[in-house]
Amino acid sequence: MQILLIEDDDALAAHVANGLRQSGHVVTRCRDGRHGLMQVSSESYDVIVLDRMLPHVDGMKILAALRATDDETPVLLISALGDVDERVKGLRAGGDDYLPKPFAMSELLARVDVLARRKAPVVESGFLHHADIEIDTLARIVRRAGQRIELTSREFGLLVELVRNVGRVVTRSMLLERVWDYNFDPQTNIIDQHISNLRKKLEIEGRASPIQTVRGAGYMINP
Repeated sequence: MQILLIEDDDALAAHVANGLRQSGHVVTRCRDGRHGLMQVSSESYDVIVLDRMLPHVDGMKILAALRATDDETPVLLISALGDVDERVKGLRAGGDDYLPKPFAMSELLARVDVLARRKAPVVESGFLHHADIEIDTLARIVRRAGQRIELTSREFGLLVELVRNVGRVVTRSMLLERVWDYNFDPQTNIIDQHISNLRKKLEIEGRASPIQTVRGAGYMINP
């Protein structure tokens, strides 16, 4: 895989890059945030390993810039800021995983492999329909009341799962496994953030979002 490593600590970067290369990956390393931002804007990678605290441009700003363009390259955040609040901030900002320093190389390799296995949602060809929502799963087009709605791939996958299960609660764990295609802490807020964005996009022409929160369980669309 092509992996971008953005880490200013030379010793740590050398250790991580060596471990990744020994596992058969191709690694590009950036020493500061400015060069990292330029690299993510100009090249494509399978996984990005991103330090949170970088010179010139902070890692969170790099992540924000990446997600602002709907680039969903998996990002593994690494940081000495390892408490729960900091991990939550990183995940809410668009990180896919968060590994506090210091860490074992074997764990980083395992997390990178898991992120690499993550795929864009796979849906069967055909159409899904509920009330005024129409989904063309082949062309990946969504319309509500005839109006086309532009969704990211994750938002599209979430909507497909909810419409396929109208009247049934879809748990956060189910959505993580089916849309992100890997297991994650079901308490993470990554699902809530994407659902929030999806709801806003579905609120057109005074129509409320059909997505309901089932407290303590997950989400559903009422029949």
